[in-house]
Amino acid sequence: MKYRKAIFVVVYSKTNSSVEYLILHRKKHWKGWEFPKGGVEAGESLKKTVSREIKEETGLKALKIRKFKENGKYKYDREFADRKGLIGQSYSLFSAEVKKAKVKFDKKEHDGYKWVNFAKAMKVLTWRNQKRCLKIVNSRFR
Repeated sequence: MKYRKAIFVVVYSKTNSSVEYLILHRKKHWKGWEFPKGGVEAGESLKKTVSREIKEETGLKALKIRKFKENGKYKYDREFADRKGLIGQSYSLFSAEVKKAKVKFDKKEHDGYKWVNFAKAMKVLTWRNQKRCLKIVNSRFR
């Protein structure tokens, strides 16, 4: 059994006075709030995965991508039909700046989105590892 290689992307947009984060409401495999994330395809660089996943999950284009030293992994709570033989995901953390716009989310995976400030994102994100990743990225803006 193995972990699927993946990326987490804290997507943000800067305004004159603040930073807003994009969170998506997940409906595939589980329900709750998360950042864009996804599996690395064969032969694909991590940066390419970040750009592709942002485009697929939000319809937005990454203006600036930054890799962080944060890595981690987590186990799935069950086996998924579309992920046979995988027990979880290992991830590398990235941030991506985008121009704030209407999000065209992937309706197979998500059923909503919000642009929120740091405090609101910390309240509504479902998973502890994503909250930790948000803190790491947000510390850049202080």
